[in-house]
Amino acid sequence: MDKETAKNIRESLKADCSNCFGLCCTALNIVASSDFAINKNAGTPCPNLNDEFRCKIHQNLREKGFKGCTVFDCLGAGQKVSQNIFNGQNWRENPEIAEKMFSVFPVMEQLYEMIAFISEALTYEVSFSLHDNLNQQLEKLQNLTDMDADSLLSIDLVMCRFPIKELLLETSQYIRSELSSKVFAIKKGKECSGADWIGKNFSGKDLRTTDLRGAYLIATDLRNTDLRGVDFIGADLRDANLSGANLSTSLFLTQMQINSAKGNEKTILPSHLQRPYHWI
Repeated sequence: MDKETAKNIRESLKADCSNCFGLCCTALNIVASSDFAINKNAGTPCPNLNDEFRCKIHQNLREKGFKGCTVFDCLGAGQKVSQNIFNGQNWRENPEIAEKMFSVFPVMEQLYEMIAFISEALTYEVSFSLHDNLNQQLEKLQNLTDMDADSLLSIDLVMCRFPIKELLLETSQYIRSELSSKVFAIKKGKECSGADWIGKNFSGKDLRTTDLRGAYLIATDLRNTDLRGVDFIGADLRDANLSGANLSTSLFLTQMQINSAKGNEKTILPSHLQRPYHWI
């Protein structure tokens, strides 16, 4: 697969709520917290979901205590389950499929997340062996998303994730090394995976090609920070301040991470991510 095709796949992974039956509002469990104003069990419709599968308070979610809803992004798993796996049948008119539909949705969501990471990896210049392995994994994942509901529910997601985790780690190391030596002409960034940087100040720092996989960056001050080539896979960016930061070539950064952070019009994002409406 060429880079342009991979880029198109990555950029196509966007939620289309108009073709989904409110699955994120029904299938998922919600725990009352600073992100959600209520407790809600998985499989129970949110009280804010209307008869047309739309949110009654969509324009005021943050003010009403549902900040977490503005962060969530299924990458298009919702419409895939609604329109393809269940052929446009909705769970209100067909209550007999509700339980299975709600169980399939989180499986599809995880498959789409893996597809997003693998397709992004294929947009970079990598070795032939890496490119070949990434292509194979992408094809496998795409085939899985086309299976029927019962087959999807039989997938062992832990075993599915394991080879992908190793492959993405290898890709990250390769890309960050190449960026450091051939693009930025700097020493490769530090290995800080899992670092606890909660509330710390890194404003204006040069963190290019740093490994921040799984790092805790809650309320971290990253204003005007150079974050190009930084690996953010699994990092917690809730309330991190990215105002003026350069994330143009950050690796494996998701819309959910960006939605959970703070930023402004000067924050530079990768092309496949959108500036959240709540950023000032």
